[in-house]
Amino acid sequence: MSGSMEFLLWTKGPLFNIALAIFAIGLMARLVEIFMLGRAPNYAEPRAHEWPAGLRTMLTRTVADPGTFQRAPFNVVVGWVWHLGFLTALLFFVPHVELIQGVLGFAWPALPNPVVDFATAITLLALIATLVHRLTHPVKRHISTIEDYLVWAVVFMVVLTGYLAYHRLVEPYPLALGMHILCAEILLIILPFTKLTHIFTTFIARWYNGAAFGRKGVQS
Repeated sequence: MSGSMEFLLWTKGPLFNIALAIFAIGLMARLVEIFMLGRAPNYAEPRAHEWPAGLRTMLTRTVADPGTFQRAPFNVVVGWVWHLGFLTALLFFVPHVELIQGVLGFAWPALPNPVVDFATAITLLALIATLVHRLTHPVKRHISTIEDYLVWAVVFMVVLTGYLAYHRLVEPYPLALGMHILCAEILLIILPFTKLTHIFTTFIARWYNGAAFGRKGVQS
């Protein structure tokens, strides 16, 4: 027990601070890199304002259009399921809300534990389904990279270890909780350097595309 408790304290203390620092510095560097790219000056007279068009695209691209749904219903449905489930567990589980309060100084009401538990279980199933689909779909299997499988594995382990720790399916409990925290810290560390960065850049890209098209008077 003493060893598992020391492991838990290490993940909650020094390693958490290291992971948070790498995450913050790495993400800031990526965002600075993106914004420093800039864009070529456009001297044509704008036909519409950029901001409304950009904001509109941010909203409309969030929901798949009928054509996309018809072409790839699995991607749309299962993608929505696991993203919403993951965000529910991340942002509305009582201990996570308390951690956010401690780091940021503010938080929001948590959801009841059974609701978060159900969302976590659904997320696990959806993630397994996405992996099976990727392995069995000829095109997806061909274009998948090591990074794709690494990102999937880290996200899956974060959710799985959290589920196991909550239900105390691994003993001793400090070891189970420490493993969950360790997986979350690995997620923080790799996030700025992998496709997980889309968590922060998706809406920036959508606004940029919408603004560029809006300036030309066309809908993106």
